[in-house]
Amino acid sequence: MTEAALDHRKYLDPAVLAKITSLQLRARLIVEGYFSGMHRSPHHGLSVEYADHRQYSQGDDLRHIDWRVFARTDKYYIKQYEQETNLSCMLLVDASESMSYRSPDSSLTKHEYAASLAAAVSYLALQQRDAVGLARFDEHLSTYIRPSNNSAHWRAIVTALEEGTGPGKTSIGRVLDELAERLSQRTLVFVVSDMFDDVGRIQRGLRHLRYRRHEVVVCNLWDRAELTFRFSGPTMFDGLESAGRILTEPRSLRERYLAEVASFRAQLQAGCSRLHVDYVTFDTSTALDVALSAYLASRAARIRQRSSRVLGGG
Repeated sequence: MTEAALDHRKYLDPAVLAKITSLQLRARLIVEGYFSGMHRSPHHGLSVEYADHRQYSQGDDLRHIDWRVFARTDKYYIKQYEQETNLSCMLLVDASESMSYRSPDSSLTKHEYAASLAAAVSYLALQQRDAVGLARFDEHLSTYIRPSNNSAHWRAIVTALEEGTGPGKTSIGRVLDELAERLSQRTLVFVVSDMFDDVGRIQRGLRHLRYRRHEVVVCNLWDRAELTFRFSGPTMFDGLESAGRILTEPRSLRERYLAEVASFRAQLQAGCSRLHVDYVTFDTSTALDVALSAYLASRAARIRQRSSRVLGGG
């Protein structure tokens, strides 16, 4: 790691980031930390998502067929990075009441972490002249900003992200259907949410997006306390999204609770895998630049590996 990267680390701890009131500054620090950790690698950022091959589908422009791959494999593949030189990215951010949760283990609420993540990804996309848009939701889409690669567009996105959460419940499946109907061109969709909804409904919404040929990344956010449930002594739980209040002994519930969380995550991950949707979890107590760069690096590696198999005739 370079000295410049080390200098950024003191700002990228979640506890320090929480004290930075400007979302714009927070996002820039995250992106600068991300870039400083990339060294000289030519594979970074978001546009690599489309430096790929995919099989020809009826209606594709024949001019974009990779004939060298056809000569090796006797199959038709489209060279996507020639066909889609600019990435269109849509950030779908959960602003429902459950996203306002923050335990003593975390310095940021789930929504503050989601807003920082979305602001960083949008800043990164615009730096690469890719188009980026934003949609916020609870039971329905509330804010909708169309994708654009205008540099001034970022201020509008950050302003919307700073609005915070409302009292609404989460209805991700319905919102994904709404978004699928709105997007007119192939888009990379980042869903940033705690995903607290029925898994079956979520999968149906994801299937709708995939049917319309959108790439989808599910960023599942968790507070550390939600993953560990290390509460002790009689505790009053105040349910968000109209769930009511309940006084209970957490230690008697911990084993069952953790089993339910593990089951929920396993079902969601399995459903995403079947639909060829990326599923990545984020712990709000983890430094965002570390989590973001780890995900983007692993996705870029998978894309290159898949293209290598195609080019090699595998």
